[in-house]
Amino acid sequence: MAEKNVELPEIGEGVNEGELVSWLVQPGDTIEVDQAVVELMTDKATVEVPSTVAGKVKELKFSEGDTIEVGQTIITVEEGAGSEAASETESQKAEAPSPQKQQQPQQQQQQASAPSAAPAGGGNGGGMATITPPPAAINVLATPSTRRLARESQVDINNISGTGLAGRVTREDVLSASNGAGAVAAGAPTTAPQSPTPTWTPPQNFATGEEERVPLKGIRKKIAENMQMAKRIVPHFTLMDEANVTQLIQMRTELKPQAEKMGVKITYLPFVMKALMATVREFPKFNGMIDDAAQEIVYKKYFNIGFAADTPNGLLVPVLKNADQKTIYQLSHEIVDLAARARAGKLALDEMKGATFTITNIGSVGGTYATPIINHPEVAIFGMYKIQERPIIKDGELDVASFMNFTVTCDHRLIDGAEAAKFLSAFIARIESPGRLMMDMI
Repeated sequence: MAEKNVELPEIGEGVNEGELVSWLVQPGDTIEVDQAVVELMTDKATVEVPSTVAGKVKELKFSEGDTIEVGQTIITVEEGAGSEAASETESQKAEAPSPQKQQQPQQQQQQASAPSAAPAGGGNGGGMATITPPPAAINVLATPSTRRLARESQVDINNISGTGLAGRVTREDVLSASNGAGAVAAGAPTTAPQSPTPTWTPPQNFATGEEERVPLKGIRKKIAENMQMAKRIVPHFTLMDEANVTQLIQMRTELKPQAEKMGVKITYLPFVMKALMATVREFPKFNGMIDDAAQEIVYKKYFNIGFAADTPNGLLVPVLKNADQKTIYQLSHEIVDLAARARAGKLALDEMKGATFTITNIGSVGGTYATPIINHPEVAIFGMYKIQERPIIKDGELDVASFMNFTVTCDHRLIDGAEAAKFLSAFIARIESPGRLMMDMI
């Protein structure tokens, strides 16, 4: 029977590794070609990796939380073993009871009525089945590798009081429980009364208190690498200004009922995109890039607008392709859809590539000003911030207006300060009078 290795294939342009989130198969499972066997989190998205071989899974080569490089073997498969195993099962079902079994019906009934389990040490107990502890509850703080250790040690992790930071269950907690009363005993109930959660008391000198170290990997690692590279290569500078967005608020308010009828949530971001694209046509450098290898400036004639999305896995940048060809309603619908799938880890790799200009909307979570880092190889990133009402003097009388702050951070190798100031002024003139956007439509 041939044994085949299934290797991690190329899973996207520029993606060389992924973090193992969960196995979708286990040893002994029969799988088919193209069946998903493992879920990986790359620096761009979470993907399911299919098998290239059909047969019976013999061995899983990595554990949850491990980093796997492209080309490494992830599982071994006994090719064609699935059909043979099925035939053996059918043959066993067709076998008649042996004379020895017929002579001992009472003993069989006693064995059938008694629970069978492996010893807490993890052995096979002379062929008896293993009791599997219940899965960890969603509120249990523990890493994937710690959860796996608990399952393999037959420890109910739900009943462990974690000693780690914020009550996190550590590897040592599981090992301690497996050597004591924490292991799942044969025939015992798999749940126990929960002990009261201890009240955390800060140490006298918190600076010298407990530490926790976790690997820098996955999306967080890639973000760190990209930010460091961008700051090393690109000489950043940031320009800030404010805009009276009272008319913009009024326009959005008027459009909201129609948007709701279309099932669209309309935000300020698509209006900012429209004003930006009109301004970039006036200042084409802002939609360009520097090809460092060729020592050339590349001017993009299309508009793929990236927007920063805060997700549980880190900062992702979904991209609206050909944004200049879409209406406010279409942009609104795509923004909501892409942001939701980014938070769920369901974006395709192509949906995070090809941006020519990026917007970060820090105002949605608060913040007056910031100095964003450019998404290299782009040459600028635009920031929009929270709206604040302020008193103003209008026609000699006291009035109230709404203001939003904006920033533009530029690559000083291509864009000079004066040009950035003109760009920001031209944008503010458009966003303060959103009716002007009608004049820029093509």
